[in-house]
Amino acid sequence: VVKAFEMEIIPAERIVAQIGGTLILTCNTTGCASPSFSWRTQMDSPLGGEVSRHGTYSTLTMNPVSIVNSHSYLCTVTCDERGKKEKSVKVELYSFPSDPIIEISPSLVDGEPATVICKIPDVYPSDRLEVLLKKDEHVLHEKNFFEDESTNTETKFVTYTYHPMAEDAGKEITCVAKLPIADMDFEPKERTSSQKLNVNFGPQNTVITASPGKSPMEGDSLNLTCVTQSNPPAQIVWRKYLAEESIQHLIKNNVLFIPHVHFNDSGRYICEVINMVTAKTEEATVDIIIQGAPVITKFSIEPSTTVQEGENVSIKCSAESNPPPKIILRRKSDNADIGTYSARSILLPSVMFQNGGDYECVAENKYGNSKREITLNVKYGPKNTVITVFPAALKEGETVTIKCTSSGNPAPVISWKKKKATGESEKISENATITIQNLKSQDLGLYECEAYNQFGKEEKAVELYVPARLEGPDQMIPLIIAFSSVAAVAVPAVAILIYVSRQAKINGSYSLVKALRLKV
Repeated sequence: VVKAFEMEIIPAERIVAQIGGTLILTCNTTGCASPSFSWRTQMDSPLGGEVSRHGTYSTLTMNPVSIVNSHSYLCTVTCDERGKKEKSVKVELYSFPSDPIIEISPSLVDGEPATVICKIPDVYPSDRLEVLLKKDEHVLHEKNFFEDESTNTETKFVTYTYHPMAEDAGKEITCVAKLPIADMDFEPKERTSSQKLNVNFGPQNTVITASPGKSPMEGDSLNLTCVTQSNPPAQIVWRKYLAEESIQHLIKNNVLFIPHVHFNDSGRYICEVINMVTAKTEEATVDIIIQGAPVITKFSIEPSTTVQEGENVSIKCSAESNPPPKIILRRKSDNADIGTYSARSILLPSVMFQNGGDYECVAENKYGNSKREITLNVKYGPKNTVITVFPAALKEGETVTIKCTSSGNPAPVISWKKKKATGESEKISENATITIQNLKSQDLGLYECEAYNQFGKEEKAVELYVPARLEGPDQMIPLIIAFSSVAAVAVPAVAILIYVSRQAKINGSYSLVKALRLKV
């Protein structure tokens, strides 16, 4: 059976194509082994596409589809002796490729005019375009382009100016674009885009809250919170007025936390809020008064806690509290010759070593009291050097102990020398006590004690000697001791102890100047 010669165009009849897309028209035949094809437009305009032959069918490919493809296309098929056939198809175009683009001023400020732009890209035909601008469900603006005479795709703009308010923050601006061509079958015919509004406003209604209150007790924690209304969030800076009317900058945070308040935390605090976008500033203040028992803020000795005898010394104490404290400054030592002071300072001109010791500052008010101690350390050279000999009455062959003591700060170093027959002194000990076992004649002589520290020295001496033996056998003359620093004591004249004292002060130190021999 021989098939009849037939042809068709796929897709048939009316075609709706999107500009920028791809459209393939297929001209197909049956009943012809070797057909020949030709494509043309009814107006003999350029095809605007590429023709390909594939045996019994031919294609016309338009990629991309453009405005020049808005025609009726005619396909003619010739089949040798069977003649020729032709059919046409109409291509109708539209362009609605993407959702609208919303452009809003990057910085919307409360009460200041702002521009909203809705951009509908590459639309065709634009004379059928309808645009709607909404804020949430409230219609702000409507526009159509019925008077356009577009011959190609165009990007259309809808511009609207309005005054945003603070309460608009978070609301949505929506642009609805419609291309309602009823006799053209394509989707979508409506496209929308939305954008949330970010309205910058403030700062406004700035307040400070103090917890637990504006008059906390000393040592309590204090929270100062600064709250404001602002978009974007305001930069917060805490400052404090100082007594001399200057301003101390604290932190950049909405909460100023003081874990343990002190009296110097009292004062006026300022919360300054700054919106860097709106360039607006607002301030709030709060007065804080710290209450509580006194706190001693300074207890000092000038020029230092360690001084040299003869320097001028000042002892000062200061405290703070609310209510103001009563301050008592006193010497703690019971036998001190400096009494109780009610003033806040003690002046000790040409300080003496007796002034050294512990001093106490007491500050008190109705909430309690505070005490602090400080020690005055007075450095001085050796004083009151004393030599003692034990036993008081000595005999040859006995054990004799000679001890040297001296006061000074720092504690003096004690050393002993013994005068030799040549007149030279020989160091015999660096201990404060000398013990002579089995006293003999060669142990007799002058013993010198030297007390030394970096502030001076003091020397004392004692001389032991035996004048003669008694004629009786096995009888020895006992040794008797006397000191220059006390009253002489009369004893049997069987021996003599010489006590030599040498003392002089040269440039803050002591040196040997004379020897006094006391005979009993």
